[in-house]
Amino acid sequence: MNKTSIIGGGIGGLTTALCFQKLGIDHKLYEQANEIKSVGAGIWFSPNALQVFEWINPQLLRDIQNSGNTFNSILITDHKLKPISNSNQDFVKQKFGYSTLAIHRGGLQKIIYSYLNKENMFLGKVFENYSKNEGDSYTINFQDGSAITTQYILGANGINSNIRKQLFPSSKIRYSGQTCWRGVANFKLDSKYSSIGFTLWGKKLQFGVSYLGQGKTYWFAVKLSPANQKDDKNTLITNLVELFDEFDPMVKELIQNTKVENIIRGDLSDLELLEKWHSRNICLLGDAAHAMTPDLGQGGAQAIEDAFYLSNCIKNNDSIETAFEQFYNYRKVKVEKLVKQSRSTSKIAITSKPLEIVRNFILKYFPKALMEKQMIELYTIDKTIANKTQIEKDQ
Repeated sequence: MNKTSIIGGGIGGLTTALCFQKLGIDHKLYEQANEIKSVGAGIWFSPNALQVFEWINPQLLRDIQNSGNTFNSILITDHKLKPISNSNQDFVKQKFGYSTLAIHRGGLQKIIYSYLNKENMFLGKVFENYSKNEGDSYTINFQDGSAITTQYILGANGINSNIRKQLFPSSKIRYSGQTCWRGVANFKLDSKYSSIGFTLWGKKLQFGVSYLGQGKTYWFAVKLSPANQKDDKNTLITNLVELFDEFDPMVKELIQNTKVENIIRGDLSDLELLEKWHSRNICLLGDAAHAMTPDLGQGGAQAIEDAFYLSNCIKNNDSIETAFEQFYNYRKVKVEKLVKQSRSTSKIAITSKPLEIVRNFILKYFPKALMEKQMIELYTIDKTIANKTQIEKDQ
């Protein structure tokens, strides 16, 4: 019988397995894909996530940094690239030793995967459901007809988690009213933009850009839309170019230099806040527990923070139910705040003309000291929980 079974081999699940591996916590991970491939688009990782990678293994952090592109500045502009808000990242580097970076999502997963003990990973395992056995164990059934017995279940299988749906049937996914296209263009940004992560706001549209390195640039495009719409791949690039026709010409170049098969569309949703993330021997983490819209760039980072706190809570407690409760208490305030802020930012970013003028004025004159204070609070990790784990290990 397994001790702990992690369901989901995305960034949150893989990082949780790495944290467990570091702390010597018995586990097995089950992922539905048949292999870990370099698929997807880009993702931003801020210092809170990078600190966890450094705690796991400093070489892991270096590998990630070498495969991504670090920002010196995070910029919000209007649709013509006129700056609205510019956050220089020097103060972040001074505080934490590094700033936010952009990296290909699939590339990141492959790096994390390379550090894992493959004997504890099982691919091609699509979760079907679980059932409670006598005593403290559970049976997990997979769609291929196989099943395992485990004492604990960790649901790291995303916003559409069927573990959460079974555990908390009343949980609700909330559509934001916006859809998003993501792509990686074979396009090298002008050198003045290569170390900047920036987003263009305007005309009820949003377009984000960040250089990934090696002649690749990640972009995302957001508009208001009914849910569950489909694209015609034959006209998609033309349609996107027309949609963003009034934006800076760079936007058109990025779209046109992206292979249509590399453009991914997805509706932007979050999860209505849950009163708890666990019940008995089952616990949720990452998007399965607290999915947020991507407007603050914190979805992946918060899943990584979950992996850090959950692994240390389990290591520090004899009772896993106590560990799950402690984990939730550690994370609740920060995560709920980010879910709310992300949702409100999504509405602010795409708004009507009168409100757009007010929004831009507020952002332009927002106090620098307050902005820096908020960012430092966001990026800070409570390392005392890990220090306690290390002290006990040394003893």
